[in-house]
Amino acid sequence: MQEKQKKHGIVWFRNNLRVKDNTSLHEALASCHQVTGVYCFDPVQLGTTPWGFPKTGGHRRRFFLETLKDLKEELLTLNIPLHFGSGRPGEVLPELVRSWHVDAIYTQKEWTSEEEWDNRHIKAHTLPPLIEHYDQFLIHPDHLPFEPENVPEVFTRFRKQVEAHSEVKPVVHITGSSSAENPLPGLNTQLPQPDDLGVVISEPDNRTAFPCKGGTSQALERIDHYFWKTKKLQYYKRTRNGLTGIDYSSKLSPWLANGSISARMIYHEVKQFEKKVVSNQDTYWLIFELLWRDYFKYISMKHGNRIFLQGGIKNREYEWRFNKHAFKRWTSGNTGNDFVDANMIELARTGWMSNRGRQNVASYWAKDLEQDWRAGAAWFESQLIDYDVHSNWGNWNYVSGVGNDPRNRKFNTKSQAERYDTNGSFRKLWLQNTLF
Repeated sequence: MQEKQKKHGIVWFRNNLRVKDNTSLHEALASCHQVTGVYCFDPVQLGTTPWGFPKTGGHRRRFFLETLKDLKEELLTLNIPLHFGSGRPGEVLPELVRSWHVDAIYTQKEWTSEEEWDNRHIKAHTLPPLIEHYDQFLIHPDHLPFEPENVPEVFTRFRKQVEAHSEVKPVVHITGSSSAENPLPGLNTQLPQPDDLGVVISEPDNRTAFPCKGGTSQALERIDHYFWKTKKLQYYKRTRNGLTGIDYSSKLSPWLANGSISARMIYHEVKQFEKKVVSNQDTYWLIFELLWRDYFKYISMKHGNRIFLQGGIKNREYEWRFNKHAFKRWTSGNTGNDFVDANMIELARTGWMSNRGRQNVASYWAKDLEQDWRAGAAWFESQLIDYDVHSNWGNWNYVSGVGNDPRNRKFNTKSQAERYDTNGSFRKLWLQNTLF
């Protein structure tokens, strides 16, 4: 026991930017006397896409900085400093291991290409173990009724089997704290300023449907508001296709995307709501959406980098084009299709778009204009504050006809606008100087 207490562990934060329900942090505190948090500002993530725009746009960077500020403050309550590194994690972490005499690195398990590059370099250049945990799922891989490589290709089959045979793990409670007796050379706890990240970071438009900031504390406030103060959860399914206002949906996806909260935390809070307030189709539907999120993660685990290829996971051959002028009109909300334009302007001004809007603008880009869906997916990656690699690229596969949609649907944006924006209030909000 004494030998364990003398260990120094790094918790490498990736898309698990929280203290609560963090398995890697829990294991580090249980095994190590001294624990240090590390987050790396990766130049790949701060770079440019093949289509010439920032891979991580201004709204996403703002939300990340807010999240990291909150995480830093939370970790300090456990006497854990958060070091901000500059460079690819696969290069930064081996240097820290040598400089700080680190005995183990604890982190969340990731498997897409950019993350795997870091994993390989860390394992190749460091002696201490890299201890990884699957901490981003509602249903842990160990609790699936099938092996991850055998995940069904249709969501409904996945959902029914999981609901019948799987269970959700309890939330992990963090206990203990770190000792910071050993000085750490080069420790940098100064969060970068927006200007340091090389992109203009502006505040969102005051018309936004997501006027919230990043960080676990903000996420918990949102849950308290949506579940307990307004009890809007009991109407979730009926209102989730809304377009305007703060409360038409839970709005929890931005915090879920960077791991400020976990799917398990939300699930168990829903179960408490069902016990104390009401259990109905609406409360179930939020869990249903969490299963969709899990599904795309398992699909990306099963198919690997095929989710990024032009033919998608189905390897389908279509005539994809890329017209720079069409892309500029689409991204700036100047296509002439009022429903598409209103949604794209909202995205550019706020970093947010409704689920209904996303399906329509993606379908319009890929199936009406027949433009390369990967450019659209990359634009969403740049702009959306709730960007999640698996959900984003999985959904774009799905909508573009190269993924898991068995019916290969195409959205009629005119009828969608008439159904979901009947009085035109959403379009009027974002196209204020435009007649439609």
